[in-house]
Amino acid sequence: MPVGGLFCQTVFGEEAWPLELEDVGKKNVNGCKGLPLSIAVIGGLLSKSERTKESWGFFENLEDNESCLQAYSSASQFSNPEQKNRREMAAYGALVSVMHIIDQIQTLPSSPISIDQNQVESLTLVITSLQKFLESYSPRGGYTEEEDVWESRIAEYAYLAEDVIESYIADQIRVRSEADVEHISSFAFYIGLENVIENMNFIKIEIDEKMVLQDQLHIVKSVSTAAAVGSSGSASAAREVTMVGFDDVLYQMLDKITGDARERQILPIVGMGGIGKTTLARKIYVSPLVQQHFDVCAWTTISQEYNAKEILRQVHDQVGMGKGDDLSEDELGDHLHKYLFGRKYFIVMDDMWTIEAWDGVRRFFPDKRNGSRIVVTTRLSNLSSHFNYFNGLVLKLLDEDAGWNLFSKTVFEEESCPPELEDIGKKIVRGCKGLPLSVVVIGGLLSKSERTKESWGLFEKDLSSIVNSEDNERCLQILYMSYNNVSVHLKPCFLYFGRYAEDEVIRVSELILDLCAEGFVKPINGKSLEEAAEKYVEELVDRNLLIVEKLRRCGKLKSLKMHDLLRDVCLREARKLKFLYVLEEKSIPKGIYLYRRIASRLQQWEYPTQLIQSLKFAPSVRSFFGRAPTDLSNNFRLLRISMFEAYPGVDYVKIFLQRVNMRLLVIGVGECYLTNVLSSISFLWNLQTVIIDEARWDHYCDIWKVPQLRHVKFINRVDNDGRFYVPVPRSDEEDMVMENLQSLYIVYDLKFCAGVLKRIPNIKKLKLCYQKNDRKEEDDDDYQLDKICCLHKLEYLTLESSRKYSHWVRQVSFPCSLTKLTLEDTNLPWEDMKTKIGPLPLLQVLKLKWRAFIGSEWETLEDQFSNLKFLLIETCDVECWITENTHFPRLEHLHLRSVDRLREIPSCMGDIPTLLSIKLSCCCDSVVDSVRIIKEEQQELGNEDLQIVTTNKYYWVIYAFNLLFALLV
Repeated sequence: MPVGGLFCQTVFGEEAWPLELEDVGKKNVNGCKGLPLSIAVIGGLLSKSERTKESWGFFENLEDNESCLQAYSSASQFSNPEQKNRREMAAYGALVSVMHIIDQIQTLPSSPISIDQNQVESLTLVITSLQKFLESYSPRGGYTEEEDVWESRIAEYAYLAEDVIESYIADQIRVRSEADVEHISSFAFYIGLENVIENMNFIKIEIDEKMVLQDQLHIVKSVSTAAAVGSSGSASAAREVTMVGFDDVLYQMLDKITGDARERQILPIVGMGGIGKTTLARKIYVSPLVQQHFDVCAWTTISQEYNAKEILRQVHDQVGMGKGDDLSEDELGDHLHKYLFGRKYFIVMDDMWTIEAWDGVRRFFPDKRNGSRIVVTTRLSNLSSHFNYFNGLVLKLLDEDAGWNLFSKTVFEEESCPPELEDIGKKIVRGCKGLPLSVVVIGGLLSKSERTKESWGLFEKDLSSIVNSEDNERCLQILYMSYNNVSVHLKPCFLYFGRYAEDEVIRVSELILDLCAEGFVKPINGKSLEEAAEKYVEELVDRNLLIVEKLRRCGKLKSLKMHDLLRDVCLREARKLKFLYVLEEKSIPKGIYLYRRIASRLQQWEYPTQLIQSLKFAPSVRSFFGRAPTDLSNNFRLLRISMFEAYPGVDYVKIFLQRVNMRLLVIGVGECYLTNVLSSISFLWNLQTVIIDEARWDHYCDIWKVPQLRHVKFINRVDNDGRFYVPVPRSDEEDMVMENLQSLYIVYDLKFCAGVLKRIPNIKKLKLCYQKNDRKEEDDDDYQLDKICCLHKLEYLTLESSRKYSHWVRQVSFPCSLTKLTLEDTNLPWEDMKTKIGPLPLLQVLKLKWRAFIGSEWETLEDQFSNLKFLLIETCDVECWITENTHFPRLEHLHLRSVDRLREIPSCMGDIPTLLSIKLSCCCDSVVDSVRIIKEEQQELGNEDLQIVTTNKYYWVIYAFNLLFALLV
């Protein structure tokens, strides 16, 4: 075992291996016979012993269970309860992950191992206790390179528990598959796990003993910090502030604040850290219009750990009531309430992090219907809804012009930018990505630098490192506050975004699968893991830590981005916690073998030999993102997420046996035939998601042998891709119900017999295609598409066929649970719309593609499509559409594409009160004219919101193609 391997990590962490212990240490490793579990057990014992040859000599050549037990029992004489090396980890996520593993082992019908029930109960008890501690624990508030002792020690043993359990699972599965491998005793596993439980309990006891004193010190510190922040914030409120780019929103807010509304209003200003909320609030506060309009003005800064008494004291002292230092909270509140009663007051509450801060003081701010106003600045979007007033303001990032104006004012003040610096200056502004704080920080540096292209060029090359440099830690500290305030269960999710490249658009559907596979999503009662992960992401969006790129038709998140500066915070913290390392250069990172996740931007041929050697001995890696060198194909035995390209002649049975803990498997297939691959996935005991991409051949995949699967995706990108078939379960097979299976696509010619239906009771998403080439007539009744209605949890269904086999599809019956339905080439008669689709109560999105329905006339009925929001009609032969606006009571978007025979869109569609847009693509002129008339009529009625988009380019070419194709078929 090399010095930098598993043994070194377990015993020394990041420290060097002492030369005097190298020989005896290697003898200990040799005695483990290459088994990672044994190395972890012995290493764990040695990490607690004295670092002497005599002490280590006791552990040499342990060849049987008795000597291993003796070593474990005797370890107490060497025990040192204070670990000298406390690695920093993401503690809470690690604890959640351990509980996931235990739950899977306990609940899976064919678990690869069993754990002593007493150990399960002990481990569950101590993990639950440590989770509760972390949920209420507040680490230091600003960014620091130093470790947090509590989190570090908890995470160290949580990760060790993962390693012990998953290593034993890997060893056991390998033993069962290879007859010539010596049997591995469960006794060593028992000892290793007992060691972990003992250390976790030791930490719990220490926490219980010291937390009372810790809480007292924490309270004193938070009060003094709040006072310091509050007084500095109050003093700074009166300073003259410079604000560029927000003139419109300033006037908008001033109008609301000085408006005629008599009731007291609370107006939130919402936005991400550094976007200018406080600057805007200060500009409002010092405005002569505000100072003259109100009888009383005051400013209070609310710290993350708010203190109601301090909030009241700040306001009390500013309104001319003298010093309130000696008053209690109730006395301050009573004095303030009496003073404000009858006066028109204006209060700014800056940087509010929780609604409890407002609830604690709201009773002291009277509402006498005299036009009083309170402005609240916050980073949390969902906080504004608690104020019962939704007419606040959400600050957006600066556009390029506004960013340039702010930059110019910061660097040059009243002067103009020299022409020779304008181009590079604008490049620098673009690099700030619209965040005012970044513009001000970089502008402040440039105002003190030489005004030359060469000097500015140095700044332009590495903006983010300059903004976060030691001289400008203020910028980083402001952004870090957002991370520090995130709930402990969300922090691993936030850090996970560091794996994505700068400015990368992140698909939420793929992100959620990754988060579930990683194991740090804590289950929520009544919700699936995927729903819990989606809620995690939504919470990060609400906290303005993520930028929404695109929404789905149903209003859910579709894609996201992260601002570059927040990504820098993310990467710093992830690296500090050994949570994630991003390989962006060919350098050799120090201690990379300690990291749980590695994201690589390197090509396979760009890895230096020394880096490859370091990665070979990285036993802790659970996820590797990017292209790994081929030399590592048999490494990372504890990997959970794996993405690789299949090649002919490769022994995938051997590879999968090396990585039996994989949970998410993505395979790029190409020309490789997958029989060997698909038959090997049954070794993956905890596989949740399998994604197979771009196969060139037809394949059968017997998913029924992998009962824990949650998602199966066969992706066809081009017409010549192969097809995937799922065989009907054999009658002699055990009735294995796939309780967790939620999505299955794209599958060809799936038969909905009883054996299939009872195995997928919780399926939510199906994409089916019926185009069998070797169909026999006697097979027609076997498909039983009328049984689809028995899938009561199905939400998304895509159904594709062809005219030749459309009679199979006509028997289909849809479940009432559907929210999205896509039909393509199904050739259904329009009458089926009235009986099968219109009555669906939850349907929100309906896409009718290429000849989904046939017939020249479509007439709708009352009391149907009650929840439909989006309707797409594409390439069908309907000529006359008879409907009323009440037939689509909630329709928001209507899209027509290549519907070349339709004469017009009924004018009543414009009267649908919820309709936001009509989009036409390649439709005839009469349809376009009818939409223009609808637009004009709505404008006359005062409806300016309806958007009309028409694209008729290549209309006649497409019309001719559709006509020719119709004649041919």
